[in-house]
Amino acid sequence: MRILHTSDWHIGRTFHGNSTMDALAEVLAALTVQVQRHEVDVVVVAGDVFDSATPAGAAYTLLGDALLALHQTGATVVVTSGNHDSAARLGFQARLLRDGIHVLTDPLAIGEPVTVTDDDGPVHFFGVPYLEPAIVRQHWADAELRTQAQTLAHAMEIVREGMQANPGRSVAVAHCFAAGVDATVGLEREVRQGGLDVVPLAVFDGPDYVALGHIHGRQQISERVRYSGAPLHYSFGEQNKPRGSWLVDLDATGLSSVEWLDLPIPRQLVTLTGPLDEILSDANVAAHADDWVCAVYTDAVAQTEPMRRLRERYPHCAMVQHLPSETAEIVERSYADRLRGAVTDPERIEAFLEHVRSGHGATEREGELIREVLDDRVRAEALI
Repeated sequence: MRILHTSDWHIGRTFHGNSTMDALAEVLAALTVQVQRHEVDVVVVAGDVFDSATPAGAAYTLLGDALLALHQTGATVVVTSGNHDSAARLGFQARLLRDGIHVLTDPLAIGEPVTVTDDDGPVHFFGVPYLEPAIVRQHWADAELRTQAQTLAHAMEIVREGMQANPGRSVAVAHCFAAGVDATVGLEREVRQGGLDVVPLAVFDGPDYVALGHIHGRQQISERVRYSGAPLHYSFGEQNKPRGSWLVDLDATGLSSVEWLDLPIPRQLVTLTGPLDEILSDANVAAHADDWVCAVYTDAVAQTEPMRRLRERYPHCAMVQHLPSETAEIVERSYADRLRGAVTDPERIEAFLEHVRSGHGATEREGELIREVLDDRVRAEALI
């Protein structure tokens, strides 16, 4: 049996205020072509289908179009909910979906698999939706479920009971933060409390393959436990990480092979670092005018309207940061101390600029303007 493992579509998410709906639709269309080309039997979507618990109407339309297109390839589709999704909203239409599309959001149904049969017999797919301990512990009063790690461990015990009741090959689908992963700082919404909610690899013992979601970058925890990552880049911190999915083959005895399939990247991401004039140079613009741009300019002094200037050259500049390459040695003095040492008006202005600019005073041109303004004031006062 051939399985395609994808996750973290995050339908409805924006990229620095820009809609990603069209780009995601393009990528999911490419994924559907891969499903057809590789004759995939089952597509697994491991959570965070939506980016919000209250998705907009357009997000439902995109999801419906994507599921229908995947179903029309002849593949069975198995979807679980993640920590971004509302299980109720994602699952409300599950009973209305046609045969071959399964949305698994009910924690009480974890041990009841979706079974797909090939020439070698049945393959049982166990969907584990994202489980918030405070919400689901009511279902298992006898279990200690204080952390998400404990909760997922309990869920996997239920999966193994389901495997005993349903002999054959098996695949588990879950959404969590597993031990050994390399997360993108500030991107994946935190589901840990300190280190308590990191799920040990041993929790996933049993199934022939475990399809995980939550981490946005491709990860291999073991040969049979993997993250596919998100199909789009949602942060500049991810810009060098590939986008795609895992193509998983099961033979009669279990896991046979796993292959990575790259997905197209509708718009490349690039971080340009250096003085602002260098970032705005013709050579840089020629190379990156069509990219999403994060500009990190290193001028000693903050520049005037940097985003406006950048977007005149880079229409898709999404982010600008000021990170001076040389930080002046800051003398630990209060603003009052600085003013006490200033005698003339130019010195007082210089003390103010040094205070608000972390030690950097006026530039040569700024100094000329300050002197002109002060001279104009002196002349005006002389005429009174």
